[in-house]
Amino acid sequence: MCSNWMMIKKELELYVHIPFCVRKCAYCDFPSFPSGEAERKAYVDALIQEIQSRKDNFTDYRVTTVFLGGGTPSVLDGEDTARLFDAIYENFDLEGNPEITMEVNPGTVTKEKMEAWKTSGINRLSIGLQSVNDDELKMLGRIHTYREFLETYSLARDAGFENINIDLISAIPGQTLKSWERTLCTVAELAPEHLSAYSLIIEEGTPFYEWYGENGQEQQRRGSADLPPLPGEEEDRAIYERTAVLLEQYGYHRYEISNYARPGYECRHNLGYWERKEYLGLGLGASSLIREDRFHNTADMKKYMSAFSGRNPDGHTGKPDIAEHPAVLEGIEHLSREEQMSEFMILGLRKTEGISTEEFRSLYGKEITEAYGTQISRFKKEGLLTEEHGRLRLTPRGIDISNYVFCGFI
Repeated sequence: MCSNWMMIKKELELYVHIPFCVRKCAYCDFPSFPSGEAERKAYVDALIQEIQSRKDNFTDYRVTTVFLGGGTPSVLDGEDTARLFDAIYENFDLEGNPEITMEVNPGTVTKEKMEAWKTSGINRLSIGLQSVNDDELKMLGRIHTYREFLETYSLARDAGFENINIDLISAIPGQTLKSWERTLCTVAELAPEHLSAYSLIIEEGTPFYEWYGENGQEQQRRGSADLPPLPGEEEDRAIYERTAVLLEQYGYHRYEISNYARPGYECRHNLGYWERKEYLGLGLGASSLIREDRFHNTADMKKYMSAFSGRNPDGHTGKPDIAEHPAVLEGIEHLSREEQMSEFMILGLRKTEGISTEEFRSLYGKEITEAYGTQISRFKKEGLLTEEHGRLRLTPRGIDISNYVFCGFI
């Protein structure tokens, strides 16, 4: 019999990107776009080829979490989702109780799809609601109403899903503290196991940036744009602070800057990101961290499909030359020791429990104060960091201005 140490495998998380959606939201800068059924099926074919091509590189790993994100993964039909997960199970070693999450958008869900997802082993859903106010949903460019969300949520419960996250967005144009409180309380009353509450970020290349970026703000000042204003700084701060207070009253504890869960329902996949566990990104534009290398797949659909389409260079169908798959990898970066330590601080401090000074010493062979003593001392004096029981964490004030703290560790 093999000894135990020979049987232990390293942990790996999988992220699988589905770039399709019904309509791109006004705030979204992710690689996503509308598509037809034939395009979606061809992409799943290519994605399966990529999954197969990675198999031999990860035989000494066991997969602990899978996250199917997008885009809108729920636009896939049940058959394509099943094919995708069949390939994952066939080519990777999944542990006994992996967390398998799928992002879902109301308006793309049927009872048949829910049943197919359960059969495929999906055990956690992340539903993109964003707001219970239909005017705010329209402002965001969402394809659904709050009533349609409720129908999706009911279908999920009826199908037996017992681990559901609901995504919310605050600081929406025209939003007030009162309307945000209504969203929070209404959703919390539904008793999902997890809530993610993100503040709207105006990203370049989106309609929101055209409306609310520098040019858009100037147009509004001139009165040439009929758009609701973004919440002011004071209201934005009140919205942010009220979130934690209200959700705590409903039994949700804040375990990361923007994430709240009932005990035992913290998202294992996202915790892996913040704890710098190894993860492999599959699909268009997907990012990876393997050992100390960060890289991502190309975001060029034609290039991705060419690499994994099952077609030879002469255009005839046949077995793809998967030895060429590194051609789709971009932005390959080997992280120096200093960069690894910086990520440990910045990512780990996102968690409300903070980081372990002993773990830092074990990983990097030095005391945390040797590397960051000046910064830690300054942030403690400013009331932004606190240390107790061997853990360094952000104070409530530090969470409020976390980006300022993180900049100190770059």
